[in-house]
Amino acid sequence: MTNDRLSALILAAGIGIGLVAGGALFARAVENAKSGDRYVTVRGLAEKDVIADLAIWPIRIRSAGNNLGEVNRSADDARGKVLEFLEKNGIPADAVASQNVRVQDRQSNDYNQNNNALRYIVEYTILIRSKDVEKVQKVSQMTDQLVAAGIVLSSQGNWDGNSPQFLFTQLNSVKPAMMADATRSAREAARQFAADSGSAVGSIRRASQGLFTIANRDQLAGGEGDGGQTGASSPNKRIRVVVTVDYFLN
Repeated sequence: MTNDRLSALILAAGIGIGLVAGGALFARAVENAKSGDRYVTVRGLAEKDVIADLAIWPIRIRSAGNNLGEVNRSADDARGKVLEFLEKNGIPADAVASQNVRVQDRQSNDYNQNNNALRYIVEYTILIRSKDVEKVQKVSQMTDQLVAAGIVLSSQGNWDGNSPQFLFTQLNSVKPAMMADATRSAREAARQFAADSGSAVGSIRRASQGLFTIANRDQLAGGEGDGGQTGASSPNKRIRVVVTVDYFLN
């Protein structure tokens, strides 16, 4: 056999071995790509009931008349009675966050066509901010005593009159545990799907967290989460979070 013939045979053998090895690597890559496409998307839910730890209560007092001095005196007298009412029923002075006054002269409004309306309106807003949620809730249900005393409570510009808002401010303290619960819920759903399809749950491919929402526990009373505020606020809250997770299937 000539040297040229021997060299050609060696070259052909090398190419053949290379093609076989390359084909094996390509087949492995295709297999990996297909396995990478095998995943399931599931959602996990976590909910927790909590009690509000902060009460915000705006009380609006309204007085109207044609003599500004008299209207001011009437409004100031009503403000004093409200502060006395609060202190008498266990709301301390240091819980009163602010006292704002607004004076309106209707005749200065070019668009006011009602000449028979009282000219001046004085409105006081007394804002109570307290961590004693139970006390604020109880006293807020006694404002009929103010009305009986001749005090006009205004609901103008306020969707729920003079009702307090109850808030839960310790969300960060419950987030880690709730995220763990939501993730466990998602993995359990993935395991159920995998069992039904003859697969096994692998590692996480991708995960995303939804927003934490805080709503009234009893939705008939309204809620602050999932679509905005509707109805009266309640101290009984429910926190909710949903996570979406992709799991590889083996």
